[in-house]
Amino acid sequence: MVCPFCDMDKLEIVLSNDLAFAIFDKYPVNSGHLLIIPFRHFSSWFNATKEEREAILELIDRAKVYIDDNFSPDGYNLGINVGELAGQTIFHLHVHLIPRYKGDIDDPTGGVRGVIPEKRIYKR
Repeated sequence: MVCPFCDMDKLEIVLSNDLAFAIFDKYPVNSGHLLIIPFRHFSSWFNATKEEREAILELIDRAKVYIDDNFSPDGYNLGINVGELAGQTIFHLHVHLIPRYKGDIDDPTGGVRGVIPEKRIYKR
């Protein structure tokens, strides 16, 4: 199976730099959900070079400005799934930049802790 992030002819790149690019998620959580992806194929954040990490972080900053300008969200979730048991389904590193909007969930308390639903809301 061909990696969907490596088949560059089929991708609509929104932003890019020398080492990474951003595309809209095919199955977005919310309007404006972008994926930031290194050009080099590898599966984990922990396998990225220092230069790739810097390029990804630079692109996250640019992607936030793009989403702010085009979608006006009220907040963001930023996430990386590493490994099948963490929910990774495409084994080419990608960072989710998910815009959040007031009312998109009744109670957003816990944010990314919601990957395990019963752990999302906790007592402070």
